Amino acid sequence: MNQSEDNKFIPMTSVESGHGKEVRKDVYYYTNQIVNVIMIGDPQNGEWVLVDAGMPHSGKKLIDAAEKRFGKGSKPTAILLTHGHFDHVGSIVHLLEHWDVPVYAHPLEFPFLTGQQSYPDPDPTVEGGLLAKISSIYPNEPVNIQERLLPLPENGTVPGLPEWTWIPAPGHSPGQVVFFRESDRTLLSADAFVTVRQDSLYKVLLQKEEINGPPRYLTTDWQAAWDSVRRLELLQPELVISGHGQFMEGAELKSGLKQLSQDFSTLAIPDHGKYLKNNNL
Repeated sequence: MNQSEDNKFIPMTSVESGHGKEVRKDVYYYTNQIVNVIMIGDPQNGEWVLVDAGMPHSGKKLIDAAEKRFGKGSKPTAILLTHGHFDHVGSIVHLLEHWDVPVYAHPLEFPFLTGQQSYPDPDPTVEGGLLAKISSIYPNEPVNIQERLLPLPENGTVPGLPEWTWIPAPGHSPGQVVFFRESDRTLLSADAFVTVRQDSLYKVLLQKEEINGPPRYLTTDWQAAWDSVRRLELLQPELVISGHGQFMEGAELKSGLKQLSQDFSTLAIPDHGKYLKNNNL
């Protein structure tokens, strides 16, 4: 196993970095610099699943956060990946060297998780704020975790989480998935939509809450991204933890997601950028 060859510490953070929040009795998220890592499981029974693997060189912090939540020496039954961008797999090898557990992802993400293919380059020319302008520094080469990697079940079930389902949400990446629990309408939306304006340094630093489309500098298929948002809005989630930003719930979430679904072309899709050329929008 190995991390990507361009894996490196990215010097950006937010006011919530290093903090965790329990939003359901068995749903907890930890903010690692600018990305959320989610732990699903009741701390009282000890079994849990990790969703995503954080920023580069953050493995120890993630292990410490997990042990604070579930106890010394605790490890997940599995790691679920929403997709393979650098900020969601940045510490995956460190974690797997510490925890001998399987990793599940959508097969369309496998080329980026088995060392075969790099993601398209981040687009620093895209319309957006400072974090878009400096996106050329972000890693995009593949990790290789082939020996631990398994496909998510085709029937939509989630290993280790019988109440949850996974749902395809492509656009931001080819095989991005989200996770949904219908009983309490909890949605882990990955980067299909996020709750902070991810290309704005100011809003990322302060974690200003607002429903936004996927991060612009890494989204390559805007039509698929819009279709994904429409599909997720139909789920009528009551609570969302996205890949970036703080959790949201209730009326503010529903109204914001409805508006994004209806007005995606003006609210989410940039006016210019190299990945707009192949989108017939």
